Amino acid sequence: MVLVLGSDPLPRLDRLTGRAEVVFADEKTLAGLLPTADVLLAWDFTSDAIRESWPGRGPRPRWVHTASAGVDRLLCPALIADDTVVTNARGVFEQPIAEYVAGLVIAMAKDFYGSWELQRQRRWQHRETLRLAGTRAVVVGAGPIGRAVGGTLLALGVEVDLVGRRERDGDPEFGRVHAAGALNGLLPHADWVVCAAPLTEETRGMFGAAAFALMPRRARFINVARGPLVDEEALVAALREWRIAAAALDVFAHEPLGADSPLWDVPHLIVSPHMSGDTLGWRDVLAAQFQDNFDRWAAGEPLLNVVDKHLGYVPVQ
Repeated sequence: MVLVLGSDPLPRLDRLTGRAEVVFADEKTLAGLLPTADVLLAWDFTSDAIRESWPGRGPRPRWVHTASAGVDRLLCPALIADDTVVTNARGVFEQPIAEYVAGLVIAMAKDFYGSWELQRQRRWQHRETLRLAGTRAVVVGAGPIGRAVGGTLLALGVEVDLVGRRERDGDPEFGRVHAAGALNGLLPHADWVVCAAPLTEETRGMFGAAAFALMPRRARFINVARGPLVDEEALVAALREWRIAAAALDVFAHEPLGADSPLWDVPHLIVSPHMSGDTLGWRDVLAAQFQDNFDRWAAGEPLLNVVDKHLGYVPVQ
């Protein structure tokens, strides 16, 4: 049986017809259905229900697939400890997120927001804008999303320092992948800082007051990873005191962002509703990816995108 933790619109799983019983659950019914399932599809990847409902003993799904790149919303000690295989949606979101980041970088460099505001005011005000070629970006996260972001920025003439968990020389695209411990030495030279790292206990809160203090005043900060990677109060202070030039957040500590959140009104901050990877047809791509992996599972073949549950992401080969 394939159990789907659903959210509207539900996935189209036509290729499973006649091959598996598909049952849909919500947060209230999930716990009671988990022991009956062979496979669990976390279609609602914004929910914490799996982490809260995972059985500590007894029957449980042998495979969990999440329709997201991050797995932080479902991993819990019991799931990490048992032999259930976890896979993710690696391969779906990388290029859309890279395009989104490139769009933000270009918009900030060319002051599109200022042009729109001056147009609204019917004011003709000539300005000079930033040339991207020759600027430097620090991209934190050396997985597929970080690499796609870095590669797209390279194509714009931006010099890219890619930061991963550990140092690697001889990278065919970036030359060197810097270790996380090198980040503090890179931040003072950054024009752009892009957070694309997975959320783990080691990365939680990594961008706080100390990190923003290391960035030069010209730096722009972008987070397309997970909200808890950033101390939002520290970011607000850095922007209000003009210690960095601008920022863009697509993810937040609490989502959806409440209408009363002060983040809506922070100067030089672009807010978007966790949409950087969501392009037309993305849900169909996610459903097809799961069904492709189901074909492998049914045939007894190794699954794709297997997450190292202790690391919290799919290791880079």
